[in-house]
Amino acid sequence: MSKKVQYELEYPVRCSPSILYEFLSTPAGLQEWFADKVDYRDNVFSFSWNGSVEEAEVLEQEEDEFIRLHWKHAPKEEFFEFRIAISEVTNETILVVKDFAEKKEIADQSQLWDYQVKDLFHRIGN
Repeated sequence: MSKKVQYELEYPVRCSPSILYEFLSTPAGLQEWFADKVDYRDNVFSFSWNGSVEEAEVLEQEEDEFIRLHWKHAPKEEFFEFRIAISEVTNETILVVKDFAEKKEIADQSQLWDYQVKDLFHRIGN
């Protein structure tokens, strides 16, 4: 199995960082766009899709800035992160998604994120 590499995707979004952060860091917000059902207990999110459950531990977070999670089944060094940046040029809010995938799978994984984020933007009214 090849080693996974980190990749990063950026999505400009028309909404305030605090509203975006709610959709990225709370069970109710994540359930709107990321998974069918989301629970949170003891610093661990449980995400359900079509009856299948995956757990992700919160490694780090800072309100209105970022949340970094680690899938419990993944190697320790891998994580996924939602970071909120502000463009210095346009003052636009930017959602930065960091994740890991095998090099040959990055295009497919990026498409999956594009689809998910499109759903998020629809929920936000973007």
